Amino acid sequence: MADRMRPQKLEDFFGQEELVGSNSLLRTAIETDSLFSMVLWGPPGSGKTTLAAIIAKQTHSDFIKMSAVESGVKELRQIVERAGQNQRLGTKTILFIDEIHRWNKSQQDGLLPHVEKGTIILIGATTENPSFEVNSALISRMRVFVLHRLSEEHIAQILERALKDKTHGVGNEKIKIDEATIHLIANLANGDARSALNILEICSKQSKTVTPELVKKAIQKAHLMYDRAGEEHYNIISALHKSMRGGDPNAALYWLARMLEAGEDPIYIARRCLRFAAEDVGLADPFALVLANSVFDACSKIGMPECNVHLSELVIYLSKTKKSVAAYLAYHKAKDDVEKFGNLPVPLHIRNAPTKLMKDLNYGKGYKYTPLEDSSNQEYFPEELKGKHYL
Repeated sequence: MADRMRPQKLEDFFGQEELVGSNSLLRTAIETDSLFSMVLWGPPGSGKTTLAAIIAKQTHSDFIKMSAVESGVKELRQIVERAGQNQRLGTKTILFIDEIHRWNKSQQDGLLPHVEKGTIILIGATTENPSFEVNSALISRMRVFVLHRLSEEHIAQILERALKDKTHGVGNEKIKIDEATIHLIANLANGDARSALNILEICSKQSKTVTPELVKKAIQKAHLMYDRAGEEHYNIISALHKSMRGGDPNAALYWLARMLEAGEDPIYIARRCLRFAAEDVGLADPFALVLANSVFDACSKIGMPECNVHLSELVIYLSKTKKSVAAYLAYHKAKDDVEKFGNLPVPLHIRNAPTKLMKDLNYGKGYKYTPLEDSSNQEYFPEELKGKHYL
């Protein structure tokens, strides 16, 4: 049903008002058939493919759709040949590539000359950050449009449209469902219109009366959008870090739960907290590093779900304790000098001298042994760095 209910015109498209609202750049381009190459970037079910379908319906171009998962360079060559023929006849060619991030660098490079020459107008859809997943040379010749997860209200409107539609939806099946249950489905869909329509379709096949209990059976657990290898992974760990750094244990617990309940490896979180204890807490509370190491060990030993309480205790402690980045900044100052001055020689008086030859070469000569003599004026830096202070 999600595919059948796909809108064919902008008036039936819900959400993304900033992209397709009145007088917007994209809407004007679609309505005037003056499209340009673009990337549609957004989470699943936010309307990327639907926008492409609307473009296919409203444009006067030759619209070709391909999936990056199923297609490659061979299919692209055939499309380019077809586009060349269209160009000679005065017809534009629009190539829509779903999941364009699945194509590797060489495959994406194959698109570049044809986009640059205008042989094809490329529309790529992706759930991943195009800054990382699309070649910089290609993306510089395209406009990036960001689609956001749909609101509960927008998904409720999509469901109500499906309930009234007798041709493509379930309007001819006389489904009984109240407003609260519609919003329950919209909430459980977690911003994904496709997921919401699938839930409604499953329920309608089970019973003509859709209840909250039936909905919960149809979807055992709300899908949490969290790709352990994708951008959302980095967004949420960043949110956890910044919440702890800012001293907000409640927000830190929320982001921790988002990661764990979506299936994140607790060892990954414990490892990041171990780093945080040294980088952000540092010398202000050295015990934080001890606790973080202990929790890392506990997570290794017992795993999920039992180790969620250990991680909770750790993120609360790291959030509430004092912070110091003195050690972190000091190291980077020292690192800068290493890069600037290269391999400076170790001063002779602090070199070890295990052999007679080394002693003859003055290795260790003049060294003051601190436990037995005053070494307060002894220099430990190379000559070029004397008097340096990193702390």
